[in-house]
Amino acid sequence: MVRGSLEIDILNSFWKLASENEDKDISIQDVVDDMNKTGVGRAYTTIKTVMDRLTVKSILVRYKSGKKFFYKAAMSKEEMALDAIKKLSANFFDGSYSEMIRFIEKNTQDLLV
Repeated sequence: MVRGSLEIDILNSFWKLASENEDKDISIQDVVDDMNKTGVGRAYTTIKTVMDRLTVKSILVRYKSGKKFFYKAAMSKEEMALDAIKKLSANFFDGSYSEMIRFIEKNTQDLLV
């Protein structure tokens, strides 16, 4: 599904914009502008390419209004996070959430300080 950090940065920007106004039509330029504010500056064409790839992956839905294209998320941030947790558990812990949680508790103490 989502692999690269730029995809995650774009989706986080997208979800932030959507949470600020659920009815807002979100364009590529909206995402570019938001990402530039947060210091993750990228070229418009780069963001467009990645958003188009996210559309092909059915993570974003693209639609046209007037002469512009806009995007909607097919999944909320929470839904995507749960999906990632399920895949992590399946791929590394044979689907055992308790084993995964024990691993996290054992190996992340240094990160919590």
